[in-house]
Parts: sequence; C-alpha cells; structure tokens
Amino acid sequence: MVFNLFRRPKPAAPAPAVPVETEQPEPADQPRQAQAAPQPVIEEQGKNVTQSLERTRGGLFGAVRGLFQQRRELDPDFWDDLEERLLQADLGAHTTADLVDALRERHQRRRFGSPDEAEVALREQLVELLGSERATLNLPEPLAILLIVGVNGVGKTTSIAKLSHFLTAAGRKPLLVAGDTFRAAAIDQLRIWGERTRTPVVAQGPGSDPGAVVFDGIQAARTRGADVVIIDTAGRLHTKTNLMEELRKVRRIIERQVPGAPHETLLVLDAVTGQNGLMQAKSFAEIVGVTGLILAKLDSSAKGGVVFSIAQELKLPITFIGTGEQLQDLAPFDPEEFAAALFE
Repeated sequence: MVFNLFRRPKPAAPAPAVPVETEQPEPADQPRQAQAAPQPVIEEQGKNVTQSLERTRGGLFGAVRGLFQQRRELDPDFWDDLEERLLQADLGAHTTADLVDALRERHQRRRFGSPDEAEVALREQLVELLGSERATLNLPEPLAILLIVGVNGVGKTTSIAKLSHFLTAAGRKPLLVAGDTFRAAAIDQLRIWGERTRTPVVAQGPGSDPGAVVFDGIQAARTRGADVVIIDTAGRLHTKTNLMEELRKVRRIIERQVPGAPHETLLVLDAVTGQNGLMQAKSFAEIVGVTGLILAKLDSSAKGGVVFSIAQELKLPITFIGTGEQLQDLAPFDPEEFAAALFE
C-alpha cells in the first residue's frame, strides 16, 4: 500500500497513553524523579512552507530574487551575478552551473528576453530539478517498518516524534523503537516524545543491543495492534565503519522479522548544515539504502537552497520538511509549493 501524504483524513481520536516498555529497571539506590504529567497532543495547524522559508527567502536566496528586480538586461554580467548568488544561496557548484547553463540556452533560443521572464524560467527549472511528483510513503498493511537514520544533532528524534504525530492524525497506529542505545539521552528523549504524542515506546537501557530492541519492538507492535513501527538508530559510534555495520545488522534483523522491510529508510538532514548535509546524505545512501529524506530545521536556516543540490546529486525524494519546532510542524514536500515559496 502506498500512503498518499497529501490525503488529509480527519485526525483520529487520541489513543490512551501506553506505558513505556523497558527491560532494565532503575537501580534501587537511585531515587526516581517525579515525572511531569504528559503534555497533550498539539492539534493546532503548523507552520506552512512559506513561513518556514522566511530566513532563506529574506537571506541568501533573497539576493537571487533581488537580481531580477535590479537588472534590466540579460547581459554577460547578469549571468555572472546570477551564478554567484545561486552559489551563495547554497545550491552547490554543480547544480548552479547546470541551472545557469540551461537558462542561458533557453535565452539564446529566444524563449525569454527580460529579467522578469528569466525569473519565471528559473522557477520552472527549480521545480523540474526537484521533480514534479509529490512524496509518497510505502506503508503496507498489516505492519509497515520505517527506519530513521542520520548523524547525531540533526533533529532525528524530534523528526520521529513529528512523523508519529502526522501518522496518528492520518489514522495510523505508530509505535516507536529506541534503537539508539548508545546514548542515554536519545532513549530518554524518545520516551518523552512518546508521552507527548501518546505513542507507545519500546526501549531498553543504555548499552543494550540495538538489534534486540528492534526485535522486541516489532513483536510488541504485533501484540499491541500497531500498524507502523518507527525505529530510531544511532547517529555515531567510535568509527564510521562501526556505525554502518550496526545499521546493517539492524536491517538484517528487520528483514528476518518482516520480509521486504524496512519499507522506508528515511535519512534526516539538518538544513542549517547546508552542503555538509549533502556529504552526510551520500555516505548513508551508499551504505543503508536510503529511500527518502526528511529535511529538518528548515525554518532555522538561510541555506534552503541545499534542497536543490540534494535532489540533483542523490536522486532521492524529499519526503518531509521540518517547518518549525512544534509537533505539527512537519510538512509533506511539494516541489511546486517549495519553489513558489522562495519567490514570495
């Protein structure tokens, strides 16, 4: 079953809170801290794409838009300035060169003759670069497995919480698995998000075998009636080789439990890192078979142009973008909407 991200069913009634599963109780000599009451699921409408791109539009990409307003002729200086400003907007050297070459060729074929028309042509080129098809998720029934990967600090755990909230509102029954057992903070953070979103979380103590946690999580999903398992993973071990071997091991366990899974492997990238995010994406895509991208913290970055170089270099669909800090601030990626928002 392919889940259409742009079909917006009415939000399902919140499920009752489910206690977090843990196989390692707290030591007796450590007093348990008082737990704050779980916060309710937030149902307000999140930021839209135009709002989230405010920094990009008013910053580096604003200089690109300004060029079309300042220039009156498409002379050689115009093309040099356009190339320079696209590079500053973090589109990357390869993507920028291809865009400018395509526009100059269209101009030479008399497709347009003014900066205003060149701006329209650039928007068309950007949409074409991103692909015209909107994102979809492969969520087969009765149980879909989503593996979430990415380096530490990119907003991976928060993106998982937003994704859980999104799927719950769409009528699905997600369950979260704390597969990043190398950081106690990652486990605790996922538990807190589970309470906030009223989503069950399967976790063990720090240092546990991630494969064992994933195995338990899939079994728990079957017994509890969950239909989507969202698995957090480690973002950094002692070496890159260790990290990638651990991810391969987790994938093998998933495949044995659910043939054909994981049905999606989504890489979370931090939009603030710009072109560095592209290097991260290449590394993960080569090793773990990434099927889609979640671009987090887009509202905090002036480097939204990296979306275009990611699309060109990796040929991977951008499935979601993080538009803000709240649970509801996760938007299915729409190429036309994104490109139009840059020129608002």
